[in-house]
Amino acid sequence: MVVLISGRGSNMQAMVEAGLPVAAVISNRADAAGLAYAAGRGIATSVVPHRDYATREAFDAALAQAIDAFSPALVALAGFMRILTEDFVLRYQGRMLNIHPSLLPAFTGLDTHARALAAGVKLHGCTVHFVTAQLDHGPIVMQAAVPVLAQDDEAALAARVLKQEHRIYPQAARWFLEGKLVIEGGVVRVKGDHPQQLYAP
Repeated sequence: MVVLISGRGSNMQAMVEAGLPVAAVISNRADAAGLAYAAGRGIATSVVPHRDYATREAFDAALAQAIDAFSPALVALAGFMRILTEDFVLRYQGRMLNIHPSLLPAFTGLDTHARALAAGVKLHGCTVHFVTAQLDHGPIVMQAAVPVLAQDDEAALAARVLKQEHRIYPQAARWFLEGKLVIEGGVVRVKGDHPQQLYAP
């Protein structure tokens, strides 16, 4: 698998520590802290700086070339802060996953924790989903929910959710690599008896 990051890559680190076969880590930022972690683990790294390209299409073409050099079965977005073009998404359709810090379809896009607090929801969480051309709307693989506590601020809630991200993203990626994920009518099921929802009190 190839993992795309833009920063610290904590979900990438969780995958590596879970023993998943991460062949390469690619970033759009040369200063992404996760690159040093990957290199230290002997994992190939590459940088495709988005600012070097005049258009999203040109950047995505270069990114695809970097990814395809490793012939991955799975592409995993782990804090990759770029909106991808439809052509790029179609190129990896059915083999590209993302993790989003909310219980989709609630709170798509950015600032999910602040928006959850402002909305007064009592449960928040994270979602692993297949990537489609519509942002944060692909078929849901797995979710984890956490309670929203009265004393929570954005940082506290984000930390609680991130802990769950590190649990479910490696599991979802492993299911994919083991051929256990099936999409039927836009809904993902896992072959065998495996829970796709977790609740962390």
